[in-house]
Amino acid sequence: MHIFDMPIVIKGAGEMATGVATVLYNAGFHKLVMFDKPAPLAVRRTVSFCEALREGKQTVEGIDAVQVDSLEALHAAWQAGNIGIWGDPTWAMLPAIHPQVVVDATIAKHNLGTHRGEAPLVLGLGPGFVAGQDVHAVIETQRGHTLGRIIRQGAATPNTGEPEAVMGYTFQRVLRAPVAGAVKPLKELGDNIVQGETVMQVAGQPVLAEISGTLRGCIAPGVSVPAGCKIGDIDPRGDKAYCFTVSDKARSLGGAVLTAVMGNEKR
Repeated sequence: MHIFDMPIVIKGAGEMATGVATVLYNAGFHKLVMFDKPAPLAVRRTVSFCEALREGKQTVEGIDAVQVDSLEALHAAWQAGNIGIWGDPTWAMLPAIHPQVVVDATIAKHNLGTHRGEAPLVLGLGPGFVAGQDVHAVIETQRGHTLGRIIRQGAATPNTGEPEAVMGYTFQRVLRAPVAGAVKPLKELGDNIVQGETVMQVAGQPVLAEISGTLRGCIAPGVSVPAGCKIGDIDPRGDKAYCFTVSDKARSLGGAVLTAVMGNEKR
């Protein structure tokens, strides 16, 4: 089997997983399938392939992903040059795909069941995995000098619980549900937001912006969320283009996964 003909499974199809997929696809790996929840909770929807599960198709930086629900549909997607997006968080069909690489990019902060027996190369992104035990290697996801480092023994930096700072803002830039209920956005992705403005509602309760900036992330209308769930993201840099391109972090993680895949082939 030629290296670029290898089936690769990516668990998760949100922002970071999509960054991984775009890098792999652009490198020549076109037999990609991503698994996610049938009703995804992505906030940065414009750069998350999981939106294909809601819309049937999602395009990110010129790469198309389509919803699939069978091996036949998956192979048809590959034949058409598309990434397959499967709405199953249990990964039930993973063995039937016979992946040569499995990447757990759910960013769940704990292991949801990934193990080294799933493929010749199994990678875990971020905390929750131990390289040499449940995965072959861990990719560091914390920003800083070690972002994207490939860890072959041990674990990534523990989760701090604090959002990454953008222009000095951390918790202030994240919008969270004040109560449990259905989300009703009042603004569109890419809109300019003013501090104190009502950006969305949850079960009729207003969600106010703590800072001014661009609405970079917003959960899909009508999605029911628990209280405290992240439902939006304001970027204080105010550049609308950032709403529609893969982030530097997601691209870095994709580069690390590509390095791990290519390095494994040379061993």
